[in-house]
Amino acid sequence: MKRDLFVTMERDAEMDQPLRKEAGDSPLKGVRSNIVQSIRAFRVQDLQDAASSLGQHFLYANLATAQSKQEVLDLIAQQFMLPAHFGKNFDALYDCMTDPVHKSGPQPGFIVVLEQIPAHAKFDKEAREQLLDIFRDTADYWADRKIPFRCFYSFL
Repeated sequence: MKRDLFVTMERDAEMDQPLRKEAGDSPLKGVRSNIVQSIRAFRVQDLQDAASSLGQHFLYANLATAQSKQEVLDLIAQQFMLPAHFGKNFDALYDCMTDPVHKSGPQPGFIVVLEQIPAHAKFDKEAREQLLDIFRDTADYWADRKIPFRCFYSFL
């Protein structure tokens, strides 16, 4: 009888443990599942840890050395490991972040960090907004498919 009670209590305790952490247990609590927002209160390591615990893809690009739109796209392509055929323009970036990834199979979600986006004459406010619009459109694409896509950014 004691053995049965122990086994029952042990099984009850196991059932109380979630198989995978939910967003509520991470720094992403309260962050919409499909959004592009400033990184402000988040640390990159915390976001990477959250992606890992949620089983999501983590994409990171540090753009501090970029001086132009082409250099920004080159750094994103290198650091995101985009395919060699990447056209190195904003439309091609959107294409690489959406349809081929979707066609490759079920996706668990994405946490993207664009750190130190340049803010100077060669990569002006319009270029920065165009870049962020690509990621907003990508977030919408994945939202339509019920896949989380969170992008966090900072300016240099």
